[in-house]
Amino acid sequence: MKKILALIGVLVISFSLLAGCTNNKKQEENINSLDKVKKEGVLLIGLNDTYPPMEFRDENNNLVGFDIDLGNELAKKIGVKAEFVKNDWKGIILSLKSKKYDMVLSTMTITEERKKEIDFSDPYIVGGQKIVVKKGNTSIKDTPDLKGKVVGVQLGTTGEMAAQKIDGIKDIKKYDGVTEAFNDLELGRLDAVIADGQVGGYYLKKRGGNLVLLDAKLSEENVGIGFRKEDKELRDEIQKAFNELKEEGTLSKLSDKWFGYDFYK
Repeated sequence: MKKILALIGVLVISFSLLAGCTNNKKQEENINSLDKVKKEGVLLIGLNDTYPPMEFRDENNNLVGFDIDLGNELAKKIGVKAEFVKNDWKGIILSLKSKKYDMVLSTMTITEERKKEIDFSDPYIVGGQKIVVKKGNTSIKDTPDLKGKVVGVQLGTTGEMAAQKIDGIKDIKKYDGVTEAFNDLELGRLDAVIADGQVGGYYLKKRGGNLVLLDAKLSEENVGIGFRKEDKELRDEIQKAFNELKEEGTLSKLSDKWFGYDFYK
């Protein structure tokens, strides 16, 4: 009888502990992302660190770029610290939805397809895909001239989408990072690279005039910050912080620093 009573006692305690754990888990799930960020004091920001001048590694392997500075300023505005989480671009939305980080700040173009999966802030940059060629290449002056040519793009980006819409391209070479595409362009392995205009402009300055950014614009794209659809409070808080940074002139300073002009005038 004593053994039976002891067994019953153990079972009661086990069920109580299990119920307690379940309740704690439910309570954690009920805390929205904004409350979690404020409570922990950290804003986890997902990005792919291969897209200068937006997010990349400098010669000392430090994470730098416009989006890095912007992420730090946004976190400071809401009273927390930014922590950046590297992710492959092709899985960046999936990792957001699985809560690897709180938001994506990584030059993500707002598209109808992506809006089906996640929510976005208002656009913080209006960019577009442009063509970059090696200096001295006079055979490519506009989009139709890409017929029969080898073009480089970053895998999974709107640059790749833009290239796929152009008839007659001989081969579209896809790279995990846009830096590798520009390296191959300089080495003569590509005829052109399609990338965001601000990225192309950055490489023009960095590569000492060896590249040329063509005037032709393949698209006009709004770039936004990505959030899980259920995280309305976090999205609104970050949008409010962004608007304040713009009003205060902080965004203009960041634009001058990374692009050489004030995008926010």
